[in-house]
Amino acid sequence: MTYTETSMDGLRRAGDELADATVAALFDRGEVGKFNTLMRYVSVAGAPLPDGLPPVALEYLNATSTPPSWVDWAEMERARLFFIDNNVHISTALSFASMPACYVVPPVAKLLSASHGLRYPSKRMAETGQFTVYLMRPDAFEAGSRFIPAAQKVRLLHASIRHHLLRENQWDTGELGTPICQEDMIGGQMFFSLLVLDSLHRLGIHMSTEGAEAYYYAWRVVGAMLGVDQDAVPKSLEEARQFLDLYMLRHMGPSEEGAVLTRQLIDLYEEVVPGTFFDPVVSALIRHLVGDTCADWLRVPRTRWDTLVKAVPHLLGVLETIEDRSPLGAWALDRLGHLTTVLELSSLTRGRVMHYAIPEQLKKDYGVPNSVPRTRRWTPPAATVS
Repeated sequence: MTYTETSMDGLRRAGDELADATVAALFDRGEVGKFNTLMRYVSVAGAPLPDGLPPVALEYLNATSTPPSWVDWAEMERARLFFIDNNVHISTALSFASMPACYVVPPVAKLLSASHGLRYPSKRMAETGQFTVYLMRPDAFEAGSRFIPAAQKVRLLHASIRHHLLRENQWDTGELGTPICQEDMIGGQMFFSLLVLDSLHRLGIHMSTEGAEAYYYAWRVVGAMLGVDQDAVPKSLEEARQFLDLYMLRHMGPSEEGAVLTRQLIDLYEEVVPGTFFDPVVSALIRHLVGDTCADWLRVPRTRWDTLVKAVPHLLGVLETIEDRSPLGAWALDRLGHLTTVLELSSLTRGRVMHYAIPEQLKKDYGVPNSVPRTRRWTPPAATVS
C-alpha cells in the first residue's frame, strides 16, 4: 500500500465506528457508571458477563470477544518467544523511545495531556506496561487471559475520550483532526512495534528477520482489536516504514505538552532507579534512542552519561554472547529479564491492577484544562531531518 498526504488526511478524520456508537449510546442513556461498576472486576476472557449490562454494551462485548479470524497462531507464538528473549530491551525501548516519540507529535501530546491530565504519569505508564505484559503471555487469547478484556475496555476508553473532547468543544478538529483518529492509532501502533525494533537495533541487539516480523505482526493483531482500520494499516515492515516516515514528517515537532510529559517520564523513572547516582541514565537513554533533535524538542537534559550510554550496545553484545553459548546462561538471562520487567511494572503500579474504565467526565476524572491549545504544523528544515 502507498501512503500519501491525501490518504493520511482521510485517516486523520476517521474514528472507530463501533466503539464510538457504543460509547455515545451509553452516555445518551446515562449508563456509563452502571457499565463501569458491573465491568470493573470482569478481567479475564471467558468469564460470565454480569447481569444487567446495557444491551448496547453487551452487543459490543460479544462482537469484540475474539481475536480476528485471520490470526496466524504460529506467528503469534514466534512473537511471544521474541518478547521473552528480549523483554528487558523491549521494555527499555517502550519506556525511553516509544513514549517520548508520542510526545514529539504535538497533537498526540496534547491529547495525552487532555485524556490523562498532566498529574498522572505513573497511571499512564502503568496502563501501557500492564497491557503489553498481558499481550505477551502464552494464554493471551485463551479463556482466563486478561488481554482481551483489557483490549475491549481500552477501545471504549479511546472512544470516550473522543466523545468528551468533541462534545465539550475541547478539540479543534479543523486544526487537529478527530481525536485518537485512525492516523494516530496507526502511528501509535508503529511506535510500539517498528520503533521498538529500531531501538533494539540502536542498542545493538541482534534480531532475526523472522523474530522482528513476528513482533510487528503481534501489534497488527493488537491494532485490529483496538479498532484500527485493517484496510489502512501497513501489512509489512516495509509498508510500516513508509507510513511512519510520512507520519512523523507530517506531525513531529516541539510542544509545551510534549516537554512536560517528557519531564514527568524522566522524573518517574528516576524514582524507580535506586539512589541518585544513576538518575542521569534515564535522560541519556532517551537522548540516545530518539536522537538529539527530538530530545532537544522535548527538553531532555544533556548529562555526563550521554557518551557513556553509547557503550550499552557493547555490554549487551557481551550478554548476548553468553546467552548464545550457554543454555544455562540463556535461561538465567531470560529469568533476569522477566524479573526486571515485573519489578518495573510493579514499581509503576505500586502492586495494583490497573482498571481501564470509561471516564464519565474528563475534567473531573483526569484534571483536563478548559481547552486544548491549537498547534501550528511544523515544517522540517532540510538540514534537520535525517
